[in-house]
Amino acid sequence: MKTLYLLGLFFLTTIFGYSQSNISLNECYESLKTNYPLAKQRAILEQQKEVELSAIKAKTLPQLNLNAQATYQSDVTEVPVPSIDIESLNNDQYRATLTANQLIFNGGKIKASQGLQNIISNRKQQEVEVNLYQLKQRVNQLYFSILLIDDQTKLLNVREQQLNSKLKEVKSGIENGVLLPTSDKVIEAELLKILQQTKEATNNKSKLIASLSSLIGVSIPIETEFQKPLLSIVESSDLNRPELALFNLQKQEIGQQQNILSKSLVPELKGFATGGYGNPGLNMLENDFTSYYIVGLNLNWNVFDWNANKKQLQALDYSKELISNQEEVFRLNINTALNEQQKEIETLESTITIDQQLISLQQEVVNTSASQLKNGVITTSEYITELTKLYETENLFNQHKTQLELAKANYNTLKGDIK
Repeated sequence: MKTLYLLGLFFLTTIFGYSQSNISLNECYESLKTNYPLAKQRAILEQQKEVELSAIKAKTLPQLNLNAQATYQSDVTEVPVPSIDIESLNNDQYRATLTANQLIFNGGKIKASQGLQNIISNRKQQEVEVNLYQLKQRVNQLYFSILLIDDQTKLLNVREQQLNSKLKEVKSGIENGVLLPTSDKVIEAELLKILQQTKEATNNKSKLIASLSSLIGVSIPIETEFQKPLLSIVESSDLNRPELALFNLQKQEIGQQQNILSKSLVPELKGFATGGYGNPGLNMLENDFTSYYIVGLNLNWNVFDWNANKKQLQALDYSKELISNQEEVFRLNINTALNEQQKEIETLESTITIDQQLISLQQEVVNTSASQLKNGVITTSEYITELTKLYETENLFNQHKTQLELAKANYNTLKGDIK
């Protein structure tokens, strides 16, 4: 019974999607690699490779050709010797043959073709990986935007609690005649604004979660907790982007094409056997249906091609140079983007240090304002103004912290350190 319960739970989880109470950035990456529609191409490409290799391998097997023909000739061969009684051939002639050709030697062209097909398949698989990897920056943007809204919502909740607590004090001050009768209305208006901002944040979060869920192919409930990643960056000159592996495979593909071209001038040797039945047979003087056979070897060698092969090899060399140039441009663009991202990280770290100092100073101002409000020295509006400044400072602090983690995630993504 327990086993059935567990199986049922697993089945429901599979149907209705993501059921965990929290999710991490790495889990989003993994789900993207697994569930994004483009990922289905991996299996399709693997099946395609097996079919292509099988078709190439079939060239090493005997090739059978069936040929049949019936003809009528206006004239036939005759022997112009009156003393020899040789019957003339019929004007209508028939022939059916079955020929088997077996490749014996072709300089390794088939093996080279199989190697090329493997490289082509690997290149296509790597193109899928590149396209999937490039979506990770979109995942970063959505994930950290959700974290930013979570931080904003937490601050709104804290501010709401502070205002509710202060509202009790203000109402008590009004009853005791210390504060003006409308002092509580200012706080109540501020509480309504917080309610409005909280609803807007919830709606925005719902939209972002829907976009992230659609992107990674996982159903994420609104109550799911998004874990804050603690990211670090490794400053080195090595790039691990999948595009670099793709450039390498493209060069390998061209190299293998050159290998096949170099073998195209190698002689090709085949053995053949032909069995036939017809009238006439091999003996052209026998006017009757007979069976016959022929066995032999066939050598095919393109001795001179007017340097066409050499020119094709040169053209492929230029293709290699183009790919090398594309790789050079890619590395330059990525390194430039990494430098910009590094500067942004340094700027945000400096900004966060100042934010902490501002929060500390503004907190002292709010504490003083709270005491002054309690004693009727300042109005509720003045207190709310200082409290709003603290909220805005804390909100900027959280925003800068999230932007810092996003900058680190984007740096690692640009560098290729995220798998």
